[in-house]
Amino acid sequence: MANSWRISALAERHRTLGSKLEDWNGMGTAWTYEAVDLADAHEAIRTRAGLMDVSGLRKVHYVGPHAESLLEYATSRDISKIYPGKSVYATLLSEGGKFVDDCVIYRTGPNAFMVVHGAGNGYEMLVRWAQGRQVSVLFDDDLHDLSLQGPLAVDFLAEHVPGIRDLAYFHHVQTKLFGCPVMISRTGYTGERGYEIFCKAADAPLIWDTILEQGKPLGIIPCAFTTLDWLRVESSLLFFPYDNSEKYPFADQPAGDTLWELGLDFTVSPTKGEFRGGLEHARLKGKERLKIFGVLLEGDQAAAEGDTLWADGKQVGLITCAMYSRLTGKSMAIARLDVPFAEQGCALKVQGSLQVDAIAHTLPFDDPEKTKRTAKG
Repeated sequence: MANSWRISALAERHRTLGSKLEDWNGMGTAWTYEAVDLADAHEAIRTRAGLMDVSGLRKVHYVGPHAESLLEYATSRDISKIYPGKSVYATLLSEGGKFVDDCVIYRTGPNAFMVVHGAGNGYEMLVRWAQGRQVSVLFDDDLHDLSLQGPLAVDFLAEHVPGIRDLAYFHHVQTKLFGCPVMISRTGYTGERGYEIFCKAADAPLIWDTILEQGKPLGIIPCAFTTLDWLRVESSLLFFPYDNSEKYPFADQPAGDTLWELGLDFTVSPTKGEFRGGLEHARLKGKERLKIFGVLLEGDQAAAEGDTLWADGKQVGLITCAMYSRLTGKSMAIARLDVPFAEQGCALKVQGSLQVDAIAHTLPFDDPEKTKRTAKG
């Protein structure tokens, strides 16, 4: 944890559960718990609910008359369509139309936004572009983010937050939880119906402890960060740079993937005007060099990151993240596949940690219609 300079208010809770707090985004993060098996954590979130500390995400406020124009220039979304109480998943591109970061943009007021940045350099880019504009930038490290995910999350919160069942997907509300001021957002990174609870650092231990104590009858347990890898494979959620050419470079080209290759072209709003990299993004349509695609493996073992995929005697891709689900009895993976082989049912062979047959499979594996995360009531 030598590079960590941000401190989670829940660090001691994580250590008690057996975490060594590895660095992510400058914060000591509970990648694993000795006290909670990853398969149990995965099952809890898929069938009941689990609580995670995702405070390592960078929360930044952009406030002022030019905040909207800044985000309009920098991101793929039509910011004018986002009203207070609404949020949206967005991407940021290079001038060459290649993906550099993703984020969730929350509108908190007429001239106020909170952007939750991923692991790319989107924050640093926005700070540079804010220079000379009437916009203040506040990196809010006091704000902690507790993620309560799973089908029973709403049942638990409904006992404490009036009207929470009416909160729509990708909307948020300012309220109180256990007497503490919070912003609750119906978002997450699991493919399940879930909620992110943004709270002050001083209140995070109380909220964490109370959810786990009062949530025991519902089977709510603490879940480490690596649980997200299992969930994201099933739900087709990418994690920069682990699925990108920044980690798996092209042999003869610089790093950088297009939204078409990553399957993230949906993040460009239909009503979007000109934005950074937008013209190149449009030009690159139909010129995919690879595709992010699913792989369904034979057997009951998970592949390893970096295992290669073969067909017709040649390498046609590689696995970036994999898992085996005891709930479904399936071994699944996200992969970078050559375009001709990114077709449902295409026969593949896995080489590396495993030597097994596999097929290319459309994503997501779980809930392709997104009925769980968007459910009402």
